[in-house]
Amino acid sequence: MAISNVPANVATSAMQAIPFSSMIGGPLKACIEAQAMAAKTSWEFIKEVGLNTDEKGQKSAVMVAFSFNKGGRMTQLNVPLLTIVPIPYIAINSVDINFKANINASSSSVSENSSHTEYGGEVDAKAKLNLGLFSLEANLKANYSTKKDSKATEESKYSVESTIDVAVKAGQESMPAGMAKVLEMLNGAVDAVDVKGELMVNSNELTTGDTLVVFYKSPDGLYDPAKVTETSGKLKFDVDGNSVKCVLKDAAAGEYTIKAGDAEVKVNVTDASKAPEDKPSEKEKSE
Repeated sequence: MAISNVPANVATSAMQAIPFSSMIGGPLKACIEAQAMAAKTSWEFIKEVGLNTDEKGQKSAVMVAFSFNKGGRMTQLNVPLLTIVPIPYIAINSVDINFKANINASSSSVSENSSHTEYGGEVDAKAKLNLGLFSLEANLKANYSTKKDSKATEESKYSVESTIDVAVKAGQESMPAGMAKVLEMLNGAVDAVDVKGELMVNSNELTTGDTLVVFYKSPDGLYDPAKVTETSGKLKFDVDGNSVKCVLKDAAAGEYTIKAGDAEVKVNVTDASKAPEDKPSEKEKSE
């Protein structure tokens, strides 16, 4: 009996039916989705931790402020939060996919034929012969039989085994160029300001007719010209960008106190008509 080729055909079909595309492409797709999820996580971290959003949807950097002693005076340091916390940039560096398929097929056939034949005869006859004092009696038997045995067995076995090993290596990726540029600009925004704020004037000694220019920087490090006032209310300021200006044309001679927040500065205004001739005006100084 010939060995059956059915197991071999079944094994070949099983090999062709293995979904190699999904078994190999599946882990790669999962890695791509994981990379996209990591990028989204980084953006969510930046939005939730490093940015504030106002009611108009405008975003601003979260600033961290703390005070320290600098040169004998308390100074407030304002630092963007994104510059002092690590931003998660996890990236997949490599993906190793090891696939192994093992198909075993076997077939066995056993055929056994046996034949056994017996011949015999039996004749039942009796004969008696008398020979004087002796007598002879004979019985004869004859028989015939035929026996035939046959045996046939067939055995087929096959097995399919497939394994896949996936090794993914990920680590902290270098910062994107755009974010590195943003952090570089935020580093430039680190500023140390007096805890009372900083109030600056173009000069503490002015004459009538000169222009008083005042800058005020809040403890948060932001210019806030709207908070600049003069305590007596005699000087009126006009906002000009980050500063305020006041032309002292009609101002009386005397000392004025300029205030903003908790900071204040004294400005002395003298009458130009009584000023010494050799004293240059503020306009001449600027020229």
